[in-house]
Amino acid sequence: MYLTTILGNLLIIVLILLDTHLHTPMYLFLSKKLSFSDLCFSSVTIPELLQNIQSQDPSIPYAGCLTKIHFFLFFGGLGNFILVAMAYDRYVAICFSLHYTIIMSPKLCLSLVVLSWVVTMFYSLLHILLIPRLSFCADNVIPHSFCEVSALLKLACSDTHVNELVLFIIAGTVVFIPFLLILVSHVCIVSSILKVSSARGIHKAFSTCGSHLSVVSLFYGTVIDLYLCPSAKKSTVKDTVMALMYMVVTPMLNLFIYSLRNRDIKGALGRVLCKKKIPFSV
Repeated sequence: MYLTTILGNLLIIVLILLDTHLHTPMYLFLSKKLSFSDLCFSSVTIPELLQNIQSQDPSIPYAGCLTKIHFFLFFGGLGNFILVAMAYDRYVAICFSLHYTIIMSPKLCLSLVVLSWVVTMFYSLLHILLIPRLSFCADNVIPHSFCEVSALLKLACSDTHVNELVLFIIAGTVVFIPFLLILVSHVCIVSSILKVSSARGIHKAFSTCGSHLSVVSLFYGTVIDLYLCPSAKKSTVKDTVMALMYMVVTPMLNLFIYSLRNRDIKGALGRVLCKKKIPFSV
């Protein structure tokens, strides 16, 4: 699954760079960023997890653990905001198709990407700056499959209320609000299509929106349960399984739902392959 995610997202990035038909706001500023964030998000933890399984030596330095937490939160949050931007792009393309090029200008797309980078950088650094104030006891075994914030807080023998409060508030803002925005955009899209489309178009729209919402619900459902529900009511095994769902499964599903099922991506792949096959004539 990890290799599928890595190779597939690299393929998407290369296709967008090579095919001029995909040099549009949607693909150049959004799809490429989603592929990049999914690729990095999986690479932060999965290679080390696989190495630990193979070597049976799951140890990591304290500084290395904080570094992984930072990049895990950063790339996870980045992919989160890119999904919102893509949902907004689809909303404008369908509901305001005549004004699409005016609304989704390169300047706006670049601003959305920069804003997502700034917000997620602040979000991840805030947690990293709060963790060193904690004291850790003799038990240094993290009850998780990787260095994760809530799992690390369970090891602290000092007061963690400030960290937990910040985790709840920031995670609620960074996760719940984007989730609502994605839902609202899809509701508006479906409502707009129902007014004008044929039965075939309605079926296609529901199929597309349904697949998008299924992946979004899987990602946000696990994240909300992990970070916004009381930690005392959750088991370590459940936390680990749910973390693996949004850490491994969701990036792979994003690859198929948002990219490989896309007609433009398939067309770009065909054009690139045809260019490689056509011999030069004298």
